[in-house]
Amino acid sequence: MRAWASPPVPSLASHGLAHGPLPRVHDTASGQQVTLPTDGSARLYVCGITPYDATHLGHAATYLAFDLLQRVWRDAGVPVSYTQNVTDIDDPLLERASRDGLDWRDLATREIERFRSDMTALRVLAPDDLVGVTESMELVIDVVQRLSAAGATYAVEGDLYFDVHADPTFGGVGHLDDATMRALSAERGGDPDRAGKRDPLDCLLWTAERPGEPSWQSPFGRGRPGWHTECAAIAVDRLGRSFDVQGGGSDLVFPHHEMSASQAQVAFAERPFARAYLHAGMVGLDGEKMSKSQGNLVLVSTLRDGGCDPMVLRMALLAHHYRGDWSWTDDDLAAAEKRLSRWREAVGRPDGADRGGEGGGEGGAAGPVVTGMRSALADDLDAPGALAAVDAWASAGGGDGTRVAAACDALLGIAV
Repeated sequence: MRAWASPPVPSLASHGLAHGPLPRVHDTASGQQVTLPTDGSARLYVCGITPYDATHLGHAATYLAFDLLQRVWRDAGVPVSYTQNVTDIDDPLLERASRDGLDWRDLATREIERFRSDMTALRVLAPDDLVGVTESMELVIDVVQRLSAAGATYAVEGDLYFDVHADPTFGGVGHLDDATMRALSAERGGDPDRAGKRDPLDCLLWTAERPGEPSWQSPFGRGRPGWHTECAAIAVDRLGRSFDVQGGGSDLVFPHHEMSASQAQVAFAERPFARAYLHAGMVGLDGEKMSKSQGNLVLVSTLRDGGCDPMVLRMALLAHHYRGDWSWTDDDLAAAEKRLSRWREAVGRPDGADRGGEGGGEGGAAGPVVTGMRSALADDLDAPGALAAVDAWASAGGGDGTRVAAACDALLGIAV
């Protein structure tokens, strides 16, 4: 599947600013900060969209978080391999297509293209591999076969389930109690109360063909794959085992990331599935989580169509730490517009080069601000701290504007 075109990223080393530090990030599984990668190159998997509606600000905030991670890694001189999936077959997609009288494939194609356009406008670095589930059936089937060979599957009325207790480390990502996992399973697409299951938390690997629904041939009969299996299969195929970071929104901790990890660990007999799990907080509106199912969405495309500068929107989102939950208001855009205007004014001051010394190496006016930005971002991607470093530089009169602008672009993705 085609991704989108990444924007060029300036090399700060070529501006006389050397390389930045490796980031320390919060790992959900251990509850601690870890420094990754450990072997000179980074492998990142981020769960992508289910394309039945446009990109809302919750999506945008999540993908910006992992865009920051890529930028910090690259600034540290670390090569990055990045894979993102697209869940282009799933119940919500089929339900929305039926509601709107559309072919599910046409709906997916339309919304994937809108997502590409939004990511391009926000200057998000594209994945090396953007992989649709519908083009990955052989990979999914292979994982299910491996799980069956390991004795980790069973059937309920033709549907194939994964026995979560086949993985002795099940629960090691979110560390949630059984009652919480059951409640979240029911809320997030699971079926804990289905009769015939060995354990309420066991999850679908392969759904048997249903009348009027798309299906694919497999050794277990015609049907379609379970959500969690898709990411396990795609991640291992593209990035290998024990890759560095599994990322997504905090609503994916359970069941999605927990189940994907357990399935991969049993299927390939190797742990861990990922070395660290990073999760972005939820963006709300009027006190409620912003989500497609709730219908309380602020869409990136709607803001763009209304004339919003994508750099203002990016600035507004980066003003919140990626792990925190927060609620969107119109004040976020207004504050971001003022901030970006101040930065652009400081960068464009004609006396900035004279005071800062563009050729002054790390001793120029850019040195302290870039050090501040790098230090903040290395500390669990503290974007608000990085923004504050640039604010302080602008308030102090600027200087060395060309290199500061390059740093804002390279580290924050903001074109000043």
